[in-house]
Amino acid sequence: MSFKISIQPSGHEFPAVADESILEAALTHGLVLPYSCRNGACGVCKGKLVEGEIDYGEYQSATLSDAEKAAGMALFCCARPLSDLVIESHEVSRAQEIPVKMLPCRVEKMRKVADDVMVLSLKLPANERLQFLAGQYIDILQKDDKPRSFSLANAPHDDGLLELHVRHIPGGTFTEHVFSRMKERDILRIKGPLGTFFLREDLDKPVIFVASGTGFAPVKAIIEHALRIGFQREMHFYWGVRKASDLYMLDKVKIWEASGIRFTPVVSDESWSGRSGFVHEVVLQDFSDLSGYTVYACGAPVMVESAHRDFSTQRGLPDDAFFCDMFTFAPKK
Repeated sequence: MSFKISIQPSGHEFPAVADESILEAALTHGLVLPYSCRNGACGVCKGKLVEGEIDYGEYQSATLSDAEKAAGMALFCCARPLSDLVIESHEVSRAQEIPVKMLPCRVEKMRKVADDVMVLSLKLPANERLQFLAGQYIDILQKDDKPRSFSLANAPHDDGLLELHVRHIPGGTFTEHVFSRMKERDILRIKGPLGTFFLREDLDKPVIFVASGTGFAPVKAIIEHALRIGFQREMHFYWGVRKASDLYMLDKVKIWEASGIRFTPVVSDESWSGRSGFVHEVVLQDFSDLSGYTVYACGAPVMVESAHRDFSTQRGLPDDAFFCDMFTFAPKK
């Protein structure tokens, strides 16, 4: 059975089935309500039930008192609908509205997906979840006080584990550790979410994603989020790498293509039979006018800077339609 939930004061509506929480249903349909732990312990998701009936679910009594329940309050990460509902809750629409946390996490899985790319899956403590927007990044905090920044490769609706794509940089202290000494169940400290690289859902222009190397990671998160919420825009994805084997996770890309996303791999290796050269120049070859597009570029600074310059000067892309995240080997500012 499905119920309709309306949010005040925004007026947004979304459906929810009886066995999913109000928060889960909202996130599934692209509406981000405040949350943190997602298990009734922190109280961040607390909001008001204006109309309708709910199952309050299991939660810690110290987080929601009987007096608060009598006043109509509920924990939306636990509460499940028993009828159509009207709720009162703030909606998160900007990165600045999400609290930045410092948390411990455990290395749950390690998977090498290319010669020099390791996928780390990090698990937070049982009473914690990290709220973030697709495309944001976290810092790994090290004893030398120099944080290492990595984009989150998973979308917010799939936040049971945090996914990072780590490229091996010869001589890089942290990446050498990842590829030679790190093991599953190791403990790390993280800070996040950080950054302003995320999908602007209110823009109605077609979208071009441009990534180099592991710039694939935040683009993956954004695309999976866009498909999850039914983002109705034309989407193109250009991915530049050095050799064909650097195109990892192509099984996921094929699923995106089946959903209508147009994928163009760009490989520098001369043995490659497809598109080659600089990835942003391939975009220039394919589009004579970018004035009506929104571009998200992520990867090496030289690619991002060249794309910004050339898309603007040669193809008329407005400055406010270019969003980027540069991957450097120093902490992000």
